[in-house]
Parts: sequence; structure tokens; C-alpha cells
Amino acid sequence: MNTIATIPHSRAELPCQPARPSGRRGFVSRLVRVVGSLARWIDNVLEHRRSRLALLEMTDDQLKDIGISRCDAHHEGLKPFWD
Repeated sequence: MNTIATIPHSRAELPCQPARPSGRRGFVSRLVRVVGSLARWIDNVLEHRRSRLALLEMTDDQLKDIGISRCDAHHEGLKPFWD
């Protein structure tokens, strides 16, 4: 048996199988993705809430310019943040 044949190959060196992150790094990368996704969702919800509150502060002329009645603006502005 020659020397090269006795050297064990690690998973990362095998050409057909992609290298997998270790358990801890895989967990951390998934956790980072989940936290990032949650942060984007919260940002989106807060942006919708700010937009709805802005409708409540608009004058009748401003609402007329965008084609919304005062009643519609009031109804939209009072919706809960999750809706």
C-alpha cells in the first residue's frame, strides 16, 4: 500500500459532496436568518402603522387629492397594526 492511499479524506475534500457547516455554525446561520426575517417583518408592520397614522393627520384637501374620504381614512387609520 502506498502512502497516498492511506491518507483519509475529509468530507470537505470530496468533490461530489458539498462541505456542510458544523452544527453550531449551522444553528447560528439559521438563527441570524430568523432574526433578520423577524426584524424585516417588524419594520414592515411599523411602516404600515406610520402610513395609517399619517392618513389621520391629513387635511380634507390632501385626502381629496389622493381620492380617499375622511371616513375611509379614519377607518384605515384605526386598524390594528397586525391587520
